[in-house]
Amino acid sequence: MEIITKQSPLGANNVSPAPPPLPGPSTNCRRKGLFMNNGTAIRGNSCVSTATRDLWDNLFNGGYRADVTIKTDNGGIIYAHANVLGMASPVLRGMLKQAKGFGQKRSISIHGVPQDAVRVFIRFLYSSCYEKEEMKEFFAPLLVLSHAYVVPQLKLICEQQLEHGLLTLENVVDIFQLSLLCDAPRLSLISHRMILRNFKAISATEGWKAMKKSHPALEKEIVETVIEEENMQKEKIRKSNERKIYLQLCEAMEALVHICRDGCRTIGPHDKDFKKNQIPCNYGACKGIELLVRHFAGCKLKVPGGCIHCKRMWQLLKLHSRLCADSNSCKVPLCRTFKEKIRKQRKKDEIKWKILVKKILRAKRTREAHRSLCPQIPSLHEKQSGLLVPDSLVNLI
Repeated sequence: MEIITKQSPLGANNVSPAPPPLPGPSTNCRRKGLFMNNGTAIRGNSCVSTATRDLWDNLFNGGYRADVTIKTDNGGIIYAHANVLGMASPVLRGMLKQAKGFGQKRSISIHGVPQDAVRVFIRFLYSSCYEKEEMKEFFAPLLVLSHAYVVPQLKLICEQQLEHGLLTLENVVDIFQLSLLCDAPRLSLISHRMILRNFKAISATEGWKAMKKSHPALEKEIVETVIEEENMQKEKIRKSNERKIYLQLCEAMEALVHICRDGCRTIGPHDKDFKKNQIPCNYGACKGIELLVRHFAGCKLKVPGGCIHCKRMWQLLKLHSRLCADSNSCKVPLCRTFKEKIRKQRKKDEIKWKILVKKILRAKRTREAHRSLCPQIPSLHEKQSGLLVPDSLVNLI
């Protein structure tokens, strides 16, 4: 056993020596633009060293002791190794088992795609790497090959590359068809949405014309979807405009009660004195209601139906009476009178009024809920100063 003395560094300080520093990142000797199977650029701190990846690339490029020949279109031949192909793809493994050849060498065929695309595909099976420019050029055949030969890593890369830049208006129709054939639901959804958003421009492309000839049923289905989407958007806009009208009516009711109860500017209860420097209220609909009340007070016709502005005022008063909870203490004119007339109202007409009241109350609850969740969002009367009673009020009842 070693005896530690005072002259020893360990004996002097009685501490363990500091561990050596971790080895630095390995040097990246690859060409610029080379990517790994997750789509990110290769860096020196990868768990797989650059030398190892270079070794696999050299094994493929050099064809050292290759025992498989892959025949491609136009008489092209690619040399590969059965063990690598069989481990990377179960489909290629099955093809190699059935392949015939001379001695230990076997031969398989991959047709229907360019030879360079097949080379990029086989190279990926070795090192899980690809060139960015090659991906841009062969993304469609690589998607087909990755699906046909069950290479999920490459298939995922193709989908991600298309989603993040390679999908364009010119190729979206072809990619949509490929995504259906290659069982890529996310890619098909993204392609379909792009077609719906840019249907006019895409329907003029060569890809659309080719699909119309080769797959008329699919073209018809997309057109029907576009029509359905347009109808849904129109319905959405219609309901949005309708909600705005109900919200305007809700705020008009509030402004009417405010004028008749508190008074505003120059109109209000007979027992209220106005100050010269009175600050205007925060009700955006107040000004419009004031103008309507002034007209109603001075109009010579006064007959419901004789004047469109008077008709609006009559309807506002009727609507208020249905929303008012206490007509005995209410200061809005004719509130109690209209309450009594409600009992004599025809059932058909009363149903219309009840539906209108229900929708206005729903709009009010929605507005209050939005204010509680997002108090910084301005209300309708704050955004639209001088709001008038909507012209569509006459058509709602």
